[in-house]
Amino acid sequence: MAADIRAALRNLLGGALSRIPRTAATRNAVLVLAYTSVFYLAHRLAYQIRFDFNVPTELAHRERWGWAYELPLRLALLAMFGQFGGLLSYFSLPDMKRIVGATTSASAILLCLWYLPATFPMTPRGVLLLDWILSTGGLLAVRLALRMLREYYREGAGNRNGKGPAGRRRAAVLGAGDVGAALVRALQTRRGLGMEPVVFLDDDRRKWGCHVHGVPVVGAPERLAELAEKLRLDLAIVAMPSASAKRMRELLDLFRKLRLDHRTVPSTEQLATGEVEVSRLRRIDIEDLLGREPVRLEVESIRGIVRGKRIMVTGAGGSIGSELCRQVARHAPKKLLLVERAEGALFSIHRELQERGQRGVASPIVADVGDATRMRQIFSRERPQVIFHAAAHKHVPMMEMHPGEAVRNNLIATARLAELATEHEAERFVLISTDKAINPTSVMGASKRLAELYIQALFRENGGRTRFMAVRFGNVLGSSGSVVPIFREQIAAGGPVTVTHPEMRRYFMTIPEAVGLVLQSAAQGEGGEIFVLDMGKPVYISRLAEQMIALSGLRPGEDIEIKYVGLRPGEKLFEELFYDKEKHRPTRHPKIMRFMGDPPPYQELKAFLEELDSRLWNGDSGEIKRMLVRMVPEYEPYFGNGM
Repeated sequence: MAADIRAALRNLLGGALSRIPRTAATRNAVLVLAYTSVFYLAHRLAYQIRFDFNVPTELAHRERWGWAYELPLRLALLAMFGQFGGLLSYFSLPDMKRIVGATTSASAILLCLWYLPATFPMTPRGVLLLDWILSTGGLLAVRLALRMLREYYREGAGNRNGKGPAGRRRAAVLGAGDVGAALVRALQTRRGLGMEPVVFLDDDRRKWGCHVHGVPVVGAPERLAELAEKLRLDLAIVAMPSASAKRMRELLDLFRKLRLDHRTVPSTEQLATGEVEVSRLRRIDIEDLLGREPVRLEVESIRGIVRGKRIMVTGAGGSIGSELCRQVARHAPKKLLLVERAEGALFSIHRELQERGQRGVASPIVADVGDATRMRQIFSRERPQVIFHAAAHKHVPMMEMHPGEAVRNNLIATARLAELATEHEAERFVLISTDKAINPTSVMGASKRLAELYIQALFRENGGRTRFMAVRFGNVLGSSGSVVPIFREQIAAGGPVTVTHPEMRRYFMTIPEAVGLVLQSAAQGEGGEIFVLDMGKPVYISRLAEQMIALSGLRPGEDIEIKYVGLRPGEKLFEELFYDKEKHRPTRHPKIMRFMGDPPPYQELKAFLEELDSRLWNGDSGEIKRMLVRMVPEYEPYFGNGM
C-alpha cells in the first residue's frame, strides 16, 4: 500500500513537473519567483529573530524600505553569478559556491552602505547578518530539495521501465579511492544505471570502518567470500584502474570461485582525458590480466622531435600505425602524413584524427611503400623530417606461402624508403621490427632482420646525416591477425580454441605501450641502434586461452575445448629478444635497452638486395629462402608445403 502511495506521488509530481513550460522566459520567471520567496521569508525572519519576535513599531518602516532596495540588489548579484538561465533541479558544488558568492557579495555591499551618508532608513547590521545566513541557507535548501525531487521522480521512472530499485543489482565496489567514490556517486544519482552500491572493499586498512557517500568500507576484497551471500550481492565492480595485472588475476579467480558477475571501470588514460565517464563500466578483459606496470615516458623529449615537424607514418591504417598517428598528433606536428595502401583503413584513422581536432594537420596519402616511383614523388613534395615505418607483412604462416611478397614489402621497400630518407635529408627514420627477427625460423623474421641490418649499414655509410634506428617488440594485444582476436572468435563460436603447442610462450605488449616505446626510442636514438623494451616474463599461450575462456564466463576444458594443433610453418616455441653478439648499451630510460651490432658492408648488402629483387618472381619459394640464408646464416628456413 505504501509503495502504491509513493508511486502515485511520483506520478503526480512528475506530471506536474512535465507540464511546466521549458522556454527560457518561463524558466527565468520561475527562478525569480523562487528566489524572491526565499529572500522575502529570510528578510522577515531575520527581523523577528533579531528582536525576539517583537519588532519595535519604529523599525517597521525600515523593514519595508530594506526589502524594497535589498531585493533588486540580491537578484542582480544572483544573475551576475550565473544563477539564471539554468535548471533549478540541477544542483552541484559549483552552483553552491556561486550562490554563496552572490549572497555574501550582496550582504557585504549592504554593510558598506552603513559607512556612507544615506537619506533612507538602513537595515540594522544584526539583521543583515542573520538575513545573509537565512537567505544563503534557504537558497541552498530549495535547490537541494528540487534536485532530490528530480532524482526521486527519475527513480520512479526507472521503476516503470523495469530499471528502478526493484530491478537494481546490488553491487560491491572494490576500491574506495577517488575513482570508486566518483563511481558510487554516479550510481546513486543516476538510478537508471540499474546498480545499487551497498559496500566498499579496499586493500588500504586505513579506510576500513569509514563511509564514502554513505557506503561503508568493510575490509579487503577477499571478504567477498563471506559477504556475497550475506549481502545478497549480484555484482562486483573493480574501481582500481591502476591495479596491477597480478592483482586483477587474483580478483578474477575470486569472482570465478564465487560465480559472481563482475565489471571494471575504464582505464586511467580514458578517465584522465575525459574520453569516457567513470560509470561506463566494461567487462574485465585480457589486457587487464596481461598488462604490466605503466612505463613512464619522457614526454618533453618526444615532443621535441615532433612539435612543428613534418612526420610520416607508413602503414598508418594498421594497429601500430594508427596508434602512432594518435600519439604523434598529441605533440603538435606541423604536418602528419598518413601513408597507407588500404583506403578503408586510411579513411577510418583520418576521420578519427579530424574529429580529434587534427583537420589541418593530418594528410591522408593512398600509396604502396613498394611503389618506388610513387614514394619518390611523395618525398619530393612533402619532404618528411621524421619517418615511422610501420608498413609490413607480419602474418608468419601466410608469408611462408608467399616469401616473395614478404621480401618485397618488408625488406626491399624498407631499403628504398631508407634511401629516400637519406636523399631528402630526413632527420630520423624509425623501423618497426619484431622479436621474430632474432634467430629467425620464418621468412617474415628473416626479412625483418635483413631490414635491420640494411638501415644500420646505411647509417654508417651516410655519416649519420639521417639517424636510422629500429624498435623490436613482441606480440601486440588486440592487433589484427594476433592470437587474442582469433581466440575471441573461436570462443564466440563455441570452440574449440586452437593452440599450437602446450609449451608455446610469447611476450605481449599493449598497442599504446608498444607505440610509446617507438616514440621514446626515436627521441633518444643517436643512430644505428636497435631498441628493445624490458618486456617482463613471457606468457604461455595455453594459459592465455584458459584466461580468455574464463573471462567469457565459461569453463576451460568443459564448456570450451582447448585443442593443440602443432606448430605451423615458420613458428617457434619461444621468441628471443636479442642476439648474443649484439652489444648492450644503457639508455636514459630504465625500461628500454639499446643494442648495437656490426652489419655487413653497405655495398655488399646493396648488391645482394639488387640480386634478390631481380629474382623474386623468377624462382621458387625455396630459392628465395636459400638466398636469405646467405646474408642471415642463423635463419633456419622451412621448406615444407602448406600451412
